[in-house]
Amino acid sequence: MPDASTLPDGRILTRLDVAIVGGGLAGLYAIHRLRGMGLRVRAFEAGSDIGGTWFWNRYPGARCDVESLEYSYSFSDDLQQVWKWPERYGTQPEILRYINHVADRFDLRRDVQLNTRVMSALFDSKANDWTLTTDRGDVVRAHFCIMAAGNLSTPRVPEFRGLRDFRGKWYHSGLWPHEGVDFSGQRVGVIGTGSSGVQMIPIIARQASHLHVFQRTANFSLPARNAPMDPERERRHKAEYPARRRAAYDTPFAIAGYPKPTRSALQATPAERRAAYEAKWQEGGSISFLYSYTDLLVNKEANDTASEFVREKIRSIVKDPRTAELLAPKDHPIGTKRLCLDTGYYETYNRNNVTLVDVRSDPIGEITPNGLRTASGVAYELDTIVFATGFDAMTGALREIDIRTTDGATLADRWAGGPLTYLGLMVAGFPNMLIITGPGSPGVKTQMIASIEQHTDWIAGCLDHMSRHGLDRIEPMVEAEAAWVQHVNAVADSTLYPLANSWYLGANIPDKPRVFMPYVGGFDAYKRRCDAVAASGYEGFRLTRQGAPVA
Repeated sequence: MPDASTLPDGRILTRLDVAIVGGGLAGLYAIHRLRGMGLRVRAFEAGSDIGGTWFWNRYPGARCDVESLEYSYSFSDDLQQVWKWPERYGTQPEILRYINHVADRFDLRRDVQLNTRVMSALFDSKANDWTLTTDRGDVVRAHFCIMAAGNLSTPRVPEFRGLRDFRGKWYHSGLWPHEGVDFSGQRVGVIGTGSSGVQMIPIIARQASHLHVFQRTANFSLPARNAPMDPERERRHKAEYPARRRAAYDTPFAIAGYPKPTRSALQATPAERRAAYEAKWQEGGSISFLYSYTDLLVNKEANDTASEFVREKIRSIVKDPRTAELLAPKDHPIGTKRLCLDTGYYETYNRNNVTLVDVRSDPIGEITPNGLRTASGVAYELDTIVFATGFDAMTGALREIDIRTTDGATLADRWAGGPLTYLGLMVAGFPNMLIITGPGSPGVKTQMIASIEQHTDWIAGCLDHMSRHGLDRIEPMVEAEAAWVQHVNAVADSTLYPLANSWYLGANIPDKPRVFMPYVGGFDAYKRRCDAVAASGYEGFRLTRQGAPVA
């Protein structure tokens, strides 16, 4: 149990072995894994309940884009066998129910402190520990600090002029009211057509008297082909779970079950390519489609064949030719932005009560008391505005915390030109602070729970190694960090990803440095590298005892 005492000023001081920031999927698994090692741990969660992303994102149609049987913890076979997913792709309420089941099953709640936002984290180089302060005035001291704050947990609301004067109601997809929203009979404007917009637009359209969709950038979306869970498919999958999980370690996306492509798209005839893409389109899902050929993410000419296939699909679905062309992405190769999955998205634009507004050619100028006005002066009267404008991805949650050391280093300064990490796990100059699925790791390009487990297991192994060898401080060497950042960027530059102006680059946040943040070399290559680093005695890290190097 954590040690607690009262400071002279009346504040509560909690002493831990490991303080965890975040009570989502990563924070909960970290509690389970580290508590099993006998460590005193506690997670601090800003929300009023656990769940992280799946607690906050309650917008209409919120659903995972990885199949339910894959998007789940693998650390307990009993859990895998007992839990039943009702659909091919889990909805937000169902995933949150699963997370709560896991927390109750493994008694994790007792080590989560809710309604607590960590405001600052200070590493004392002499005391060799972290001091965290919260918005409730709590003080937490811990030998290690694990940042499990999430990659998509800092909602971005654009600073439109006039928003405060809007007389209607406005919402953000990442800050949705828990009681839900009824759009019946309302004039609604949705700003943004990324993953959340693509999921919510068909549902809002069925309620609203009229829906205006304000699109700056068209995104590729594929049909999910969601359906009730096939009992026989579930039975087979559960019977093969151990083998499937092992096989996932050897795939780029940490998802097994998709045959690895063997040839280039350019080696196939046009008829063969069309047949292959059509089969994938009918099957549904993004991983399967990108696995059609070996070079869709590295060869522009090959990618063009897949991109044009989807554009033709859009044109065949959307009846109005002008709307279809606006919805057909032409500024980035397919797969280089987050590839959306949908149920009836493009068909929604055939409804009489839906209008697509191109705000690339005529940007939003201001929010007015009765709606919004574009730069050219065109006014739209709205009762409700929904911002589906995404997040300050991958770095936003950490940059909101004042992270510094007594030696004068601040994370804000260290990351002024973009995030720097070694393996996405640690930052040079910030000892004993570990990150789960941080920038420089493949997390957001994988089945996230698999990456969460891999990161957490690596951290647990590292802490065990340190304990067994009498070590109490770990930090990456600057040279190792620099080499890893260079490698992450070199791998990205060898692909088509940098051709897209995406949140992978921070392009959705004004003044954010344009640095490609995820590692796109594949989960399989990344895991092998992490395993090799650990096997070599943590190559690239400096391990010390009370600040003195250990030979």
